[in-house]
Amino acid sequence: MKRLLSGFLLLAAVSMAAGTAYAQSEVYLCVDQNGVKEYKNTGDTKGCKRVSLPPLTVTSSSKPPREGTAASKPAASTPTDFPKVDNGTQKARDNDRRQILQDELKNEQQRLANLKKDYNDGTPERQGNEKNYAKYQERVASMKEDISRSEKNIDALNRELSNLK
Repeated sequence: MKRLLSGFLLLAAVSMAAGTAYAQSEVYLCVDQNGVKEYKNTGDTKGCKRVSLPPLTVTSSSKPPREGTAASKPAASTPTDFPKVDNGTQKARDNDRRQILQDELKNEQQRLANLKKDYNDGTPERQGNEKNYAKYQERVASMKEDISRSEKNIDALNRELSNLK
């Protein structure tokens, strides 16, 4: 019962928050012969009792700031106590990042070359445990997905490298 009542109250609150104002009316809790509870807006059937709910309060929100005003733009300055890094340290970090990305790119390109070699243009050699053609097809599909994933990784690494200063 609490769940139904809270669901009803939530629905009423959402409708008010959405800007749609429904007239507040009476709510009845009806219980049938099987003990099933149901909320209705009319109490004309047997076993219905009026539920007293607290009145809903509707408040309007303030108007959002117009574009171009100072309130709508986020603050661009950093706080005064924000830690600063000197240029030499930042350049060293950037160089380390570039080297890491280049190493990852090299490894991924090597992995892609090995995957394509094993894939053999869509006809890889069958393994001993693949007497069933379905197993062979599953392995070929998995290889194709691995190749696609590796190509996407290479593209992402190239994008990251191009974004570096």
